[in-house]
Amino acid sequence: MTQLKMASVKSEQAKIPVTIITGFLGAGKTTLLRNLLSKADGRRIAIVVNEFGSLGIDGEVLRSCGIEGCGDEDIVELTNGCLCCTVADDFLPTMRALIDRPEPPEHIVIETSGLALPKPLLKAFSWPDIRTRMTVDGVITLVDTPAVAAGLFAEDPEAVAAQRAADPSLDHDNPLAEVYEDQLNAADLIVLNKTDVLTDQEIATVETGIAQAVPRKVMTLRAVEGRLDPAILLGIGAGAEDDLQARPSNHDGADDHEHDDFESFVVTIPEQKSVDGLIEKLKKVALEYDILRIKGFCSVQGKKMRLSVQGVGTRFRHEFDIPWNDQTKDGRLVVIGQTGLSKSGIEEALQQG
Repeated sequence: MTQLKMASVKSEQAKIPVTIITGFLGAGKTTLLRNLLSKADGRRIAIVVNEFGSLGIDGEVLRSCGIEGCGDEDIVELTNGCLCCTVADDFLPTMRALIDRPEPPEHIVIETSGLALPKPLLKAFSWPDIRTRMTVDGVITLVDTPAVAAGLFAEDPEAVAAQRAADPSLDHDNPLAEVYEDQLNAADLIVLNKTDVLTDQEIATVETGIAQAVPRKVMTLRAVEGRLDPAILLGIGAGAEDDLQARPSNHDGADDHEHDDFESFVVTIPEQKSVDGLIEKLKKVALEYDILRIKGFCSVQGKKMRLSVQGVGTRFRHEFDIPWNDQTKDGRLVVIGQTGLSKSGIEEALQQG
C-alpha cells in the first residue's frame, strides 16, 4: 500500500503545471506575460498564445520582448481561431509536442484570446494522454478595471432577463457579457488591472460587483501594468480540471459554441506622418465604426523603431518597441468587432494619409 501511494505521489509531481490567463480584449494579458517572463529567473516556461485573427500580434510582441532566455521555440502561437473551438485540431497536438520535448518546460502558460471561453479548454485537460502529464495549476482572469467601472460589461443577468420577459420585442442579449461572466467564473485568481487610473471607491465598487457575480470565493488582487510577483501567479495548485462543477458557464449543456458574433480582419496601412496623427485617426475610426479592438504595428516617418499600437474602443496605448526591418514600411493592424463591420469603410479610413 505504501509503495502504491508513493508511486501515485511521484506521478502527480511529474505533471507539468499549466496556468491559463484569460480576460477580455485589452485587459493586459500580454503585458502581464512579458512581466512574468522578465522575472522567470531561468525557469523553463513555454508560452502558448491563442490569437483571434490571422495576424499574430501578441506572439510577435512576446518574441520581441528582448528577455534573455526567451527564445522563439518557447512561444507557440495558434492563429486558427478561438482555442475553445479548436481544442482537438490545434491545442492538443501543441501540448503533446511540448511535453514530448527532450527537455520539456517546467511550466506552461496559455494566453487565451479575449473572446475565448475558459471552460471548454479546462475540459481538454481531462483527455487521457493529457491528464496524466499535465495539470491546470490555476486560471487567472484579468479585468480591465476602468472598462468595468464604466459599466461596459456589468449588466445584471437577472435584470436583463426580467426586462426581456416584460418586453419580448427588446433584444438585450449581450455575448460580450457572457464571455466576461464565464471568464470570472472559471478563475482561481482575479486580477484587477489598470487600477492606477481609478479611485479606491471606484475599484471597491468593481470588487463588490465581481464578488456578487462569482458563485464562489475567489482571491482578487489589484495591479498596474500586470506587475505581479511570479510567486503569486504560478504555483496556485488548483487542479482546475478536477473542479469543473464549481466553475459554471453560460454555455454549460451546449455541445459546442460559435463566435459568429465577432469578426476580424487585417488592414495594411502606409507609413504614418506622426504618432499623434495616427492615434487621433484610430480613435475617430474606432468610434465611427464601433470597433472593439485595434492592435498592430506601423512605421512613423523619421523613426527607426517600429510603433506598437493597442486599442480597446477609443482608448489607445502605443510604444516604440523594436527596430523596423520591413523595407516596404507598410504597417498591419488587426481590427476586431462584432459581426457586420464595414470592412471597406474601415480600410479606406485607416489607409488615408
